[in-house]
Amino acid sequence: MNRLSKTIWLVLVAAFIVAGCEQRCQEEASVYEPFFDPNFVVPDYASGAIEATGGHQAWTKARELEFDCVVTFYHPDGSFYLTEQHYEIHPWSNLIRISAFEPDGESVWQLSEGRFSVLEGAGQVGTLLPIDVCGYCFGEAILNITTAPVRFLESKAEFTKSSEAVKKEGQWYYPIERSGLEIYEIVQDGSRVIFYQNRDNSLVDMVWFANAAEEKFLAVRGYDYHEVEEKGVCVPSKIEIFRTDDEGVLQERLVKIDF
Repeated sequence: MNRLSKTIWLVLVAAFIVAGCEQRCQEEASVYEPFFDPNFVVPDYASGAIEATGGHQAWTKARELEFDCVVTFYHPDGSFYLTEQHYEIHPWSNLIRISAFEPDGESVWQLSEGRFSVLEGAGQVGTLLPIDVCGYCFGEAILNITTAPVRFLESKAEFTKSSEAVKKEGQWYYPIERSGLEIYEIVQDGSRVIFYQNRDNSLVDMVWFANAAEEKFLAVRGYDYHEVEEKGVCVPSKIEIFRTDDEGVLQERLVKIDF
């Protein structure tokens, strides 16, 4: 009887694991379709962004990316708060999980398909983000700047590339505006997300988030792109988040993240 009970238990556990793997594979397969569908034409801006950050093969293999980071939060009075965070990013599942070990305990929360949730340490989220930036926006900024090439392939979103380049911080960019994500929790009337693709190297190293209804405007920038491993994808080794005006002009720096 004991052996029979153990066998049944192992079978049930295996079934749950297989079911979970199948569901995850199905979710990822829906995003992979553009790579393998011979009738799908990858937009030029998406193809350029993919090639600029490692190529199609590297991104196909990038199921999960993990980073340990030193994060600096800047306060209006000139002071700053220094901490360490760990990022687990799933490019093809549109998910980022952020964890931090603080004196008050561990905090873990994630942003998945536009939905924010606290997994551990709900009382310490304020410590995780000791500035006036919501957890959703913080996660969106990091996820989008590190996985911009894959975000361009989302079936639930629509992207419109401007034919005219604009000058931002001394560089020329093509603005690519995202729309069609009304299912996201934070999306409201007047909200805009614009990816800026460098005209010279096709890198998407700046993203602007605008919430006109609440008069909140943020920009995230990526610097010093490097391979995460040999022949792997390229991601920024430093990220900065800025407050901007309603035209997207950078103002004070809020966060610096060193990978």
